[in-house]
Amino acid sequence: MDEYDSEPIRGLPADLPPGEFILWQGAPTRRALALRVFHIRLIALYFAILVAWNVASALYDGHPLPMVLTAGAVPLIPGAIVLGLIWLYAHLIAKTTLYTITSKRLVFRFGVALPRAVNIPFKVIAGAGLKTYRDGTGDLPLTLAGKDRMAYLHIWPHARPWRVNKPEPMLRGIADATEVAETLAGALKAYMTDPDPVRLTEVSGAEISGAPAPTADLAGSPAR
Repeated sequence: MDEYDSEPIRGLPADLPPGEFILWQGAPTRRALALRVFHIRLIALYFAILVAWNVASALYDGHPLPMVLTAGAVPLIPGAIVLGLIWLYAHLIAKTTLYTITSKRLVFRFGVALPRAVNIPFKVIAGAGLKTYRDGTGDLPLTLAGKDRMAYLHIWPHARPWRVNKPEPMLRGIADATEVAETLAGALKAYMTDPDPVRLTEVSGAEISGAPAPTADLAGSPAR
């Protein structure tokens, strides 16, 4: 993990070495982050319950309609502020994050206040997964080989949930996740069979599962 002040190439802290090239770049969507990282729907439901409770209590106590409406409106102001802040933070994370797949590694650039970059060479990737959602976005968690580890809090929210002891970095909430998974699977397969990146352009329709380690088990199932 590196901190840096400039990007000679967008999303990368340094120029690419000779023979390495970019295959794909993308970022998480604001909506995916708000829904699946910050659970904005549950928070909205919480404030909706508070509104309903205040209204029901005012009606039960026999208050006039203006007081009932006032009681129901009381939770709306803090609710709107909280939901607005969540959406703003999701927007900032999406805006400052960029995932890059090259012919030899993945690079995560993120950090709202202080940009950081995490380089994940293909040689340390033991496996990759794919989980897609109905809106077309998806998550691609990565399993690292051997004793290679990253601190969970250092890469959050770009980490698989609840994998704290051995964190798994994750491309989170990306659009067209299936196509990105195919790109990653092809790059991993090309790297395993021949580290020469020139031949990577010949790989198409790469197998998404069943490859030897490092595996690319990217057969995702839509989430409900």
